[in-house]
Amino acid sequence: MRNLHGTPIWYEYHAADADRAQAFYERLFGWQVAPSGDVAGMDYRIVSTAAGEGVAGLMPRPHPDATPGWLFYVGVDDVDAAIATAQDAGGTVLMPPVDMDGVGRMALLADPEGRPFYVMRGAMDQPSRAFVTPPYDGPGQMVWNELTAPDQERALAFYARVFGWRHEGGMPMGPLGEYKFVHAGDTCLGATMPVLPDGVPGWLFYAQVDDIDAAVARVVEGGGTVLQGPDPIPHDHFSVVAADPDGARIGFVGTRSA
Repeated sequence: MRNLHGTPIWYEYHAADADRAQAFYERLFGWQVAPSGDVAGMDYRIVSTAAGEGVAGLMPRPHPDATPGWLFYVGVDDVDAAIATAQDAGGTVLMPPVDMDGVGRMALLADPEGRPFYVMRGAMDQPSRAFVTPPYDGPGQMVWNELTAPDQERALAFYARVFGWRHEGGMPMGPLGEYKFVHAGDTCLGATMPVLPDGVPGWLFYAQVDDIDAAVARVVEGGGTVLQGPDPIPHDHFSVVAADPDGARIGFVGTRSA
């Protein structure tokens, strides 16, 4: 996973009910979920696309009162240096760094507003394709990372210190503020946005789907809820924000066949 420093390399879902979550996301994205074997005594499942690209891990939430939801792993050149920089910038360490044979070194941190994320240095030279930019290989990979923050510049300043991210370009939203694109090097990772009325602060991740309306139908059929969309976005695509049966938010983007 020797990706560019500051690029997402893995995603992870903490589930209230791992079997229920697996069934929902396999149906929604066509993912294939398989046990990974004994990972520190945990029920850790590997999520792959139909084409065999690894995307995420799925595991029971760490303790019963934890909120189900999605996190991501951001690749770094040096985990310990990233931890030190994050702490200097006001972040905290939620899980100290650990080494896993054949996987890499990782730690769980939180930004100054308490939003959790992992940093990781993978043990493999092969780059991760959990997150991809156009042209896409097919459905099921993550394609956009969106941070809703009360203060976009303050939030980005933290991640700029740790990962070298920067705002570049964006879309005005009138009196609601601006949707600002986030880059690492030449790669557009996603965007930050202000908290809108009835909005939820935090990270939201979007996966690619083949057909937006078919995916919306699968959300409902699987016991989830459509929270927003389909909304038109550039390049003749549409975006949707949904909640799974346990209330965790997930996004997806795709074209419309009809």
